[in-house]
Amino acid sequence: MNIAATRTAETPSARAQVQWSRRWESELQLTDHAELAEFFRKSYGPTGAFNAQPFEGNRSWAGARPEVRIIGYDARGVAAHVGLLRRFIKIGGVDLLVAELGLYAVRPDLEGLGISHAMRVTYPMLHELGVPFGFGTVRPALGKHMTRLVERQGLATLMSGIRVRSTQADVYPNLSPTRIEDVIVVVFPVGRSISAWPAGTIIDRNGPEL
Repeated sequence: MNIAATRTAETPSARAQVQWSRRWESELQLTDHAELAEFFRKSYGPTGAFNAQPFEGNRSWAGARPEVRIIGYDARGVAAHVGLLRRFIKIGGVDLLVAELGLYAVRPDLEGLGISHAMRVTYPMLHELGVPFGFGTVRPALGKHMTRLVERQGLATLMSGIRVRSTQADVYPNLSPTRIEDVIVVVFPVGRSISAWPAGTIIDRNGPEL
């Protein structure tokens, strides 16, 4: 799950100023992509110049392209973003339909939006998509952060000790076309309980990370 998030407490006044919009990918115009690309460069740039590189020009995605986006707007433009993509992943030989969540970011100047609030806004869309689970991955360094923001809120379950295989977003002559990462898996029960999540220590995305 590509994620750039502030670690400050949520402020009710900041939340009230943000209006959330659901945008299917085919609805976005060139101006929307340009605005989102700039937003991602500013949001991911502070976490490392390499993380902002995918968003050069008007490209508003990093790996896989979202199917639908939940975008928060305020008076200054894009304030927050969550991308969703339905896909089948494979866990221990079991094909599982999920809605992958990624491209989560909050504009750096905002201290009032937390990922837990953004996820509550996203949940109705997950149910509308008709998936049993929402799915994402984060770096181990964000484990405690995600535990506080989504697991303790009862929104998700975090799983460690799982390796995830993904394809590269592009094919490079000097790199393997796939990569395997030791990450924390974040599972959001939607249509089924967490007890129905298949057992396995390797997840195959069969595509690039969102």
